[in-house]
Amino acid sequence: MRLVLCDNNRIFCEALAPILQACGHQVLAIATSATDSIAAVATNRPDACLLDLRFRDGSGLDVARTIRRCQPETKIVVLTCVTDPAVVSEAKKIGLAGFLHKDQKPKAITGALDAISVGRVAFDPGSSRQPSWRAMASPREEIIQNLTLRERQVLQRIVAGQSTEQMAREMNVATSTLRSHIGRLLAKLDAHSRVEAAAIARNGSAINGFRT
Repeated sequence: MRLVLCDNNRIFCEALAPILQACGHQVLAIATSATDSIAAVATNRPDACLLDLRFRDGSGLDVARTIRRCQPETKIVVLTCVTDPAVVSEAKKIGLAGFLHKDQKPKAITGALDAISVGRVAFDPGSSRQPSWRAMASPREEIIQNLTLRERQVLQRIVAGQSTEQMAREMNVATSTLRSHIGRLLAKLDAHSRVEAAAIARNGSAINGFRT
């Protein structure tokens, strides 16, 4: 499918894009604001748009409404950390093709795209109920709490959307050293990519202090 990725965290999109492309999808553009998301879809006329719900300049649901009105042939799949049942219900009313949580593995995201490409919808059952932060305190949450200071610094910068070069510069380490830190961090979290690591951190933000 021809895709536009819309998320306020550019590095999230840049990490997800090659995964999608390796599965045969074509990423036409990346947008990191509500305004740019609408423009990117209008310009590229993609088959589908992966859309976050939180932008600095507006609501993802408002973006979805505009795209549905102006570009109805583009299918919209929400990919977000929001799990409010009212938001999921509103997404269904708007007529979106899918609603997925960011802690999904890449295979689930590509599977959802495969489903909507043949006219099906892809709503993650877990996205329709309010999560219990206590219930979500998984072994990964415990791992995050026990990360070293350096590993927490790396994870916080991944969540913030920093590039490898920016992280290395601000942490005053060599790029090769930083890549080693990232590798150890991903191994500890049992994450296959920065996308998964960021999703894990976001999922535990209420108790671990990570912010986007």
